[in-house]
Order: sequence, then structure tokens, then C-alpha cells
Amino acid sequence: MDTTVPTFSLSDLQKGLHQDDFRSCLAEKGVFYLTDCGLSEADHASAKDAAVDFFEHGTEAEKRAVTSRIPTMRRGFTGLESESTAQITNAGTYSDYSMCYSMGMSDNLFPTADFERDWTRYFDRMYDATREVARQVLKTTGTEPEGGTEAFVNCEPLLRLRYFPEVPAHRSADAEPLRMAPHYDLSMVTLIQQTPCPNGFVSLQSEVGDTFVGLPAKPDTVLVFCGAVATLVTGGQVKAPRHHVAAPGRDRIAGSSRTSSVFFLRPDSDFTFSVPLARKCGFDISLDGDTATFKDWIEGNYVNIRRNSEA
Repeated sequence: MDTTVPTFSLSDLQKGLHQDDFRSCLAEKGVFYLTDCGLSEADHASAKDAAVDFFEHGTEAEKRAVTSRIPTMRRGFTGLESESTAQITNAGTYSDYSMCYSMGMSDNLFPTADFERDWTRYFDRMYDATREVARQVLKTTGTEPEGGTEAFVNCEPLLRLRYFPEVPAHRSADAEPLRMAPHYDLSMVTLIQQTPCPNGFVSLQSEVGDTFVGLPAKPDTVLVFCGAVATLVTGGQVKAPRHHVAAPGRDRIAGSSRTSSVFFLRPDSDFTFSVPLARKCGFDISLDGDTATFKDWIEGNYVNIRRNSEA
């Protein structure tokens, strides 16, 4: 298989162009770069700078004030190594070497009014772009979700800005290869604006065919991952690729920090899907019954954390 990750223009897709290539990419890779989606580097920079400034200069009291006490509620600040994708996915017990700030449609936690203004503006721009990407995926696959496309894409999105600082020696690739474990996204689509590592190291990697390929930041583009919800709602027509965040070797630690703004277009909590189809598509799901809701799936993942913590 060709492991090149393609680039599409959103305006071209809206015009109905390149449909065969887009359909093949959705089925075989599930990851692509996108231009012309209405998001600029300036949009990303304002939200990123506000978050990184808070990560680096916020006091412990200020960070506690905007830290959610509900682990399934992705809101506000999450400290360095406070999460473990490896535990959620049963891939190990190591932590994510990142810190994070998260925002949704409600129940948000902001440190200042200026922060809220910048993030709300960015959230709205990301939401608009990601909904349009989802519309194009549904159109190309000939899918009409129950209740209609517009009801489906006006949902419960989540924006998370992750900051991956330079790793210490014990978290370098020589000791622990990954900053974040391999996983597929529990979303319809996920839209990412990332900054490159200053030293050129490519940290974000996606499984294409039988190998993981690097996904460098590219000027004037965003990166799109199709998620497990896209697979299920289209009846298996769309691939939800596994991806991870690699750690640099000891000789490349200096200059290996990066940020990643990740916008998950997640369905409403009562979105219902076929459990047998989810298993057939290769998703690790422990729920019983023929059908389950998105809320069931999300909450079931945290059972893995509790089990691993008690082991």
C-alpha cells in the first residue's frame, strides 16, 4: 500500500471534486491533510499562546481552580502525566507525557476573561470547520444518519490543546518509546492544528497499512483523523486509524516540544450503535448487548483505568 498521507482541499470536496480519491482515502487510510477549511495559523496561535502561558506561569492554586473533579468530564486544566491513554486502551500503564487544556459546549473552566474570549472564538471556528468536514465524509460515503446530517453534526464537541514538553531521559525513546499510546479516536472526525518540534523531530504518527508513518505539521493545512464513530455510522466504509505520539531518543530531546490543538466532533451521548459491528471493525469494546450508546462507550473506557490502578 502507498503510505503517503494525501492532501485535499475542502473547497474542492464541497464542489464534488476528487470523490474517488477521497472515498479511497476514507476506506483505506482514514487520515488526510486539508486545506481551505477557514482556519488560519493566527486562529491557532492565540489559543495556543494563552494555554501555554497558563501552563508555564499559572500558579498551583490557579490550576487547581480550573481542574475538573470528574475524570470523564474533559474540562479545564489537566496536569503533566495526569492521564494515561495506555490504561484506557489496555496498552500498558505509562502516562501521557503531556499537559492539556479542554473546552466543550458547557460547564467550562477558564482562568481569565481574556482566556475565555480567545478560546471561545477558536472553539467556534474549529467547530464550524470540523462539522463541514463531517458533512463531506457523510456525503462521499452516501450516509444519512438517523435524524439527518445536521442534527448529527450539531453535537457534543470537545477541544483539547495538548502541550508535549521535552521529555526527561527516563521518558526518551531509549526507555519508553511513546509519549502517548496507540489509539483510535472516539469521534466522527478529529481536526488537528499542530506546531512542529523545533528540532525537526516528527512526533505524531499514524498507522497506514502495516506501518506507522510520520505526520509533520504542514503550513496552511490541518490534519484530519476519521474516528470510530465515522466507521460505525457509515457501516464500516471509513477507517479509524490508530495513531500515537512518539518520544525522541536521548540525542534528540532538546528542541522536541510541540503543541497540538485537537477538536473532536463527538456525537450526542445518546448516539446508539451496533456492538457486534464495533467488534467486527476491530474496536476494543467490552459492553454487553446488541446496542450501546456513546455515553456507555466513553464511561466503559474509564473502567480500564480503575482496573489497572487497582492491579
